[in-house]
Amino acid sequence: MGNAELLSIHLHPVKAFRGQSPREAVVEPWGPAGDRRWALIDDGGKVVTQRQQPRLALAAAELLPGGGLRLSAPGLEPLVVSVPEPVGTVSLEMFRDKVEGILADEAAHAWCSAYLGADVRLVHMDDPATRRPVDPEYALPGETVSFADGYPLLLTTTASLDALNSLIAQGEHAAEGPLPMNRFRPNVVVTGTEPWAEDGWSRLTIGEVAFRVAKNCGRCVVTTTDQATAGRGKEPLYTLGRHRRLGGKLVFGQNLVPLSRGTIRVGDPVDIVE
Repeated sequence: MGNAELLSIHLHPVKAFRGQSPREAVVEPWGPAGDRRWALIDDGGKVVTQRQQPRLALAAAELLPGGGLRLSAPGLEPLVVSVPEPVGTVSLEMFRDKVEGILADEAAHAWCSAYLGADVRLVHMDDPATRRPVDPEYALPGETVSFADGYPLLLTTTASLDALNSLIAQGEHAAEGPLPMNRFRPNVVVTGTEPWAEDGWSRLTIGEVAFRVAKNCGRCVVTTTDQATAGRGKEPLYTLGRHRRLGGKLVFGQNLVPLSRGTIRVGDPVDIVE
C-alpha cells in the first residue's frame, strides 16, 4: 500500500451545491475548513438537499476569504453573501438532529428562493466546535461535525469506482455508466489502492493529518443525480443494491473523523495505519 496518494480534494461551502476542488485544504476537527458551513432550510426549518431539490447540483458556491460566499446558478446574477453577525440563532432540523445556526441576509434568502421556486433560507454554522455532535454510536466524546450528512470527511477511492462501474456495465442500466466520482460528493479521493480496500481500514494518514474511519457510507438518491444536468437515473443504487449491501445500507466510501489538525495536499501519500 505504499503507492496510495491523495488524487483530489473537494469542498462544498453550501451543503448540496456544487463545490470546489482546491489543491490543498486545512483539516479542522469537524472537517475541511469551509466545507458545508452553510445550508438551506425550508419554511419548516428542515435542511434542504438534492434529495428534495436535484437542481441544487447546478448551483455553485465559491468560498471567499473570511468565510463568505459567491453564489451562482443558471438564470441568476451571482450574489456575494457575507458571514452573518452572531446576533441570535435559529433552530433547524437535519435528519434527526436539532442544530442551531445563524440566518444569512434577506438578499441571500431571496436569491436561493428565486432559484428553487420555493421558500428557503440560507443558514450559517457559526461555531462547528459546539453546534452538532457526531452520531454517538460511532463517535468519540467531543467529536463534532458541520452540516455534512453525518461525519467530518468522506473518502472514496478510484479503484472502487472503477470496480463499481464494471459492475454497472454488466447490468441492465449499463447505458447510465460509467459514473463520475462527483455522484458520491466526497471530500477526499484516493488513488493507488485495491478495489474496496477501504472496507478494512480503521486508521490512516493523509500527508501530515491522521484520521480514524468511523463507518462506511450509506448512499441515498443523491447518487442517482447527474451533477451536470440534475437529471436522475437508476444507478448507482441499482448496482449497489446487488453488490454492496452491508448492514441494510447500500455503501460506497468511508466516513472519516480527523485525529489531528493540519493541511492536506493533492499528491500527499496515504498510509494505512491499521
